[in-house]
Amino acid sequence: MTDVTNGVLHTLFHSDQGGHEQVVLCQDRASGLKAVIALHSTALGPGLGGTRFYPYASEEAAVADALNLSRGMSYKNAMAGLDHGGGKAVIIGDSAAIQGARRTELLLAYGRFVASLGGRYVTACDVGTYVADMDVVARECRWTTGRSPENGGAGDSSVLTAYGVFQGMRASAQHLWGTPSLRGRTVGVAGVGKVGHHLVEHLLEDGAEVVVTDVRAESVRRITERHPKVTAVADTDALIRTEGLDVYAPCALGGALDDDTVPALTAAVVCGAANNQLAHPGVEKDLADRGILYAPDYVVNAGGVIQVADELRGFDFDRCKAQAAKIFDTTLGIFARAKEDGVPPAAAADRIAEQRMAEARRP
Repeated sequence: MTDVTNGVLHTLFHSDQGGHEQVVLCQDRASGLKAVIALHSTALGPGLGGTRFYPYASEEAAVADALNLSRGMSYKNAMAGLDHGGGKAVIIGDSAAIQGARRTELLLAYGRFVASLGGRYVTACDVGTYVADMDVVARECRWTTGRSPENGGAGDSSVLTAYGVFQGMRASAQHLWGTPSLRGRTVGVAGVGKVGHHLVEHLLEDGAEVVVTDVRAESVRRITERHPKVTAVADTDALIRTEGLDVYAPCALGGALDDDTVPALTAAVVCGAANNQLAHPGVEKDLADRGILYAPDYVVNAGGVIQVADELRGFDFDRCKAQAAKIFDTTLGIFARAKEDGVPPAAAADRIAEQRMAEARRP
């Protein structure tokens, strides 16, 4: 494990990194920055993944999240066909409360830490960080994506993230109901923020009935005022128990599928944008045992990382959208592999991703 404090790099070694290549603990007292950068694998290329800005209850929780998220990025990038490994960063703090000059100084300090890795990690946006933040980070670090078009970037990656999830949902419908359309189906979207509200637009255009919930009332109000036909419910528990629900789309934070949620689900399909939806190993089997089709999160939500990766070679939206559209075929291929191997789709996706990473490591 690598610890960087006030610009000084210290290297510590631990036996419990879970296969991660490098973990960097970043602290800058002048700006108040406390962050973790985790590199899971660089077998396919530099680690690529976003920066989450979140008020973790403890440093241990932040490290655990960074480790889980970076591992997920290795698998996501492999399944998306990108020449990138998996990396992720988390900044400990309340993103909404840290603004103005204080936020700028914190992000500049963070950029210096990312730059100290010499290109092994390429950062981007995630929960709590935005395009404007990446513009600031890029002032100190050239290995920054998700920047604004004015600063040579591609802008908001949530657009293609939502598009990719929609393609995964269409593939789920094709596999289960024999048609790649959600017309006439009821889809419940939990979390209608950066990605979720774009997903709702795709679903409505496709003729789906949409039910939403979000911990932020203003996010729900924005959707229902624009689309009066959208139904809002009080919370996720009410959403997953909605009568007639065909698809459940978790689009907020991870761990949405757990020992309490899975038995209560009324939907036949789970396909959403959130990372790390399975709360623990075994949940994928619980879903399969209940006959619920699970579209692996890191496969269907790869549209955003496809976009930011393309930014490194000169962003072209049409090229990215065409690649994100392939998530439809990739998801169908996973369902076919799952059936062939007699395993849940999550296990089938892992096998395919691990095979690609293993082949890349061979001399």
